[in-house]
Amino acid sequence: MEKKMTDIIEVNQLVKKFKLRKKSTGIKGLFRPEYRNITAVNKISFNIRKGERVAFIGPNGAGKSTTIKMLSSILYPTSGIARVKGLIPWENRAALSYHIGTVFGQRSQLWYHLPVQDSFALLARIYNINDIAFKRRLAGLVKLFEIRDLLPHPTRSLSLGQRMRCEIVASLLHKPQILFLDEPTIGLDVTAKEIIRNLIKKQALEEDTTLLLTSHDTDDMEKVCERVIIINKGRLIFDDSIAALKKSYLSKKYIEVTTDSGEKIRHVVNTGQKPVKQALDELIRQYHITDITVENPPMEEIIKEIYNRD
Repeated sequence: MEKKMTDIIEVNQLVKKFKLRKKSTGIKGLFRPEYRNITAVNKISFNIRKGERVAFIGPNGAGKSTTIKMLSSILYPTSGIARVKGLIPWENRAALSYHIGTVFGQRSQLWYHLPVQDSFALLARIYNINDIAFKRRLAGLVKLFEIRDLLPHPTRSLSLGQRMRCEIVASLLHKPQILFLDEPTIGLDVTAKEIIRNLIKKQALEEDTTLLLTSHDTDDMEKVCERVIIINKGRLIFDDSIAALKKSYLSKKYIEVTTDSGEKIRHVVNTGQKPVKQALDELIRQYHITDITVENPPMEEIIKEIYNRD
């Protein structure tokens, strides 16, 4: 009973299939089109407790966004069941909207031509937030996300990093208990990504917000979340802590250095045998270096290793 009381998201055997028209160049295909079913999400099950920060990751086309859209009531499933805050999303869209916030990296909830502050005011009306509560809430978020200077500017004039900070503030205005983040750092430069990650984590910790963050970037997972769920081709293939994933599958780092002659040299470091700092110190002694980057293995490589170990 205790487990059910603390689970804020419950997913059981969730399936989503799409019907796609087959390509045809003949007359028959024009008048009698044939269709095929594509299974985007294939019988996945998981539970998330209140306050957990969960990375929901996988390669492009794995089913991440489709799952998020079902949990946030945008899509109906083909079969299976899900409950978010005790509500079945696609049956309780209006009621659920007061408990969740959503950020889609490639879609904006801010009005393109309006000043950001006007978009916030409109969203406050939509969520029935009274003026005093709205002003107090907005003031806190503006300070945390450092967007005061952006408020009078129309959304169209913002950089991508600035817009994403405003998008997250917009999703938090009604103080949701659950935040769905679908690729919030996509297209951002390294500095903007780091800012967004730090702000998301800080806000979640301060308000005990439950996070479900989809991404193809393993740094999003490492720096924001405590647990990771990996899906591939619609199937759940891994569900454990970030620490367990690091121990089993993130034992490599890729280091690329640029020398003063412009040469780029790439090294693979097994972090179980040698700390990254030691590897960097050795490279610095060996070369005259002008730039260094350190990266995790790509998601496709991690998933391939998980499959190979099954």
